[in-house]
Amino acid sequence: MIKKICSNILNRKSACELIENAKKGSLKKTLSAFDLFIIGIGAIVGTGILTIVGTAIQGGPESSGAGPAIIISMILAAIACVFCALCYSEVASIIPVSGSVYTYAYASLGEFAAWIVGWALMLNYVIGNIAVSSSWCGYLTQLLKGFSQYLPDFVVNFPLWLRNDVRSILHMCDKYSINPHDIMPYLFDKIPVAVNLPVVMLTLVVTLVLVKGIRESARFATIMVCLNLFMIISFVVVGAPHIDIQNWTPFAPNGIQGIMMGAFIIFFAYIGIDAVTATAEEAKNPQRDIPVAIFTTLIFCTVLYILVALVLTGICPLGTINIQAPIASALCAINKDYLACFISVASVCALASVFLICQLASTRILYAMSRDKFLPRVLRAIHKKYRTPHVLTWLVGIVTIVCSLFMDLNISAQLCNYGTFTSFIAICIAVMVLRKTEPDLKRSFRVPLMPLFPILGIISSLSLMAFSLKELTSSVAMFVLWIVLGVAIYVTFSYKNLRN
Repeated sequence: MIKKICSNILNRKSACELIENAKKGSLKKTLSAFDLFIIGIGAIVGTGILTIVGTAIQGGPESSGAGPAIIISMILAAIACVFCALCYSEVASIIPVSGSVYTYAYASLGEFAAWIVGWALMLNYVIGNIAVSSSWCGYLTQLLKGFSQYLPDFVVNFPLWLRNDVRSILHMCDKYSINPHDIMPYLFDKIPVAVNLPVVMLTLVVTLVLVKGIRESARFATIMVCLNLFMIISFVVVGAPHIDIQNWTPFAPNGIQGIMMGAFIIFFAYIGIDAVTATAEEAKNPQRDIPVAIFTTLIFCTVLYILVALVLTGICPLGTINIQAPIASALCAINKDYLACFISVASVCALASVFLICQLASTRILYAMSRDKFLPRVLRAIHKKYRTPHVLTWLVGIVTIVCSLFMDLNISAQLCNYGTFTSFIAICIAVMVLRKTEPDLKRSFRVPLMPLFPILGIISSLSLMAFSLKELTSSVAMFVLWIVLGVAIYVTFSYKNLRN
């Protein structure tokens, strides 16, 4: 068995073979360049601004924050991402199929590397959605409180154990010296019970939308993203006159370590670039549209990030930013309650679109992996009417619900970053390998200054990971365990089902 495993590790699929296999999958080609742009915007803007910007500024239980210097963190993250985006654009233009960097790794680095990269991507999207859903629940809770005069108390202030995970409640009880038995039920008086009911409902609705079809999902995402952008721009316009420059002092309270940790945390949002390429097989003209969508998304989102960060840190003194709902709470601080209410409504809708986009990307990557026989055959089933991978869609939904029972925003975002960096490093290596192994393939986009830019992408990603290792412990351990589990699955199941 060991000999067979070793012989399979470096097996590769040619780009032509991957494209031919994709043609047999019968996924609808319905996405335009604008649809791809919306998918990228929805994932990056919603994730970064509505979910993790508060943590990046203030820090978390295991990480220091960047403070007002978060704008430097964002620039550093964007620069690191540019090199990786160039590599994504070239490879996506020659292999326009589902699976994103997993597929690209298969074509360049071999099946074992492809499996590990795909396994890491699952961490990004499925676990990353826990961070998104946590913020979504926070905005929903704040929205309900705004209607306290009209709604019954059991709706406005529904129990903590019905809107949080077990880990978050236990952490809160420890922080404020509260007896956990007083605020959540226990099974057999030993096992704490907490179910984030809003997240469960969100997951079920999004899963149903995705099962129905990719085009319907794109339309839903477009509406939500437009609402999201209007809300964010409104925050910048209304909040800018209330900036107090004294709040920008100290500018970098935790020095270079805080700035680098801020860049590490905010980098999680840039997985939206990968989400664009994950749907390449359903794009009408992927060779042209994917590179355009990637770079317009990256530039637009980075500028928006910086504007929001300047206003947010200018309004709220360091230490007062609400991590779960930073924008809405900032508006309340300047007595713009009416706009805060609107922000909460828009954020609930916008984060739902982010959730949908991440679920969409995860199912497409898993579909590509199952088509390559890494996963059981039943998972690659396509719905006869809607032409979507409905079995995988439901599986991802169920896993998301289960994970939401014990994972919170901070640990989910940190954990997913390691998956993001793994993917970005893999794509930088893949583009260099493909230049050597597939030099004659038609490339509608080429990375300039080869191999300098891919190497810079690898170095920048590794540097941010190295800084994070100084502070994070729980997420590092969980990432290592995740990779070990992935290797175990490959050794015991995946390798023997592959085509030789």
